[in-house]
Amino acid sequence: MGEYNKVILLGNLTRDPELRYTPAGLAVCEFPLAVRHKYRIHDETKEDVCYIDVVVFGRVGERAKEHLRRSSRVLVDGRLTQRRWETPEGQKRTKYEVVATTVQFIDLGGAPAPGQEEDLPL
Repeated sequence: MGEYNKVILLGNLTRDPELRYTPAGLAVCEFPLAVRHKYRIHDETKEDVCYIDVVVFGRVGERAKEHLRRSSRVLVDGRLTQRRWETPEGQKRTKYEVVATTVQFIDLGGAPAPGQEEDLPL
């Protein structure tokens, strides 16, 4: 059986998107996304927050930079990737990020829409 690499995330930007261009002129937009997970243990509600870096290429990345800002709510569809590098001090580093193929702008205003504070039922 073959492999499958698919990620779908719904969350809020924790910082304004950053846009740059490769030497070949390809747009590269990066932004961090906070994704909450609420759960219940006995009668107590708990919440975990996962912070994930998202990378978007091309026109989708340019549109993300134009329309999104810190706190914007987005639905990201893409694949998980791993980057590896070595620091100048010789330490090996690894970073996981999502390379998005689509980004749906759920809330362009930056604040959660009324009723979306609770995200999903517990």
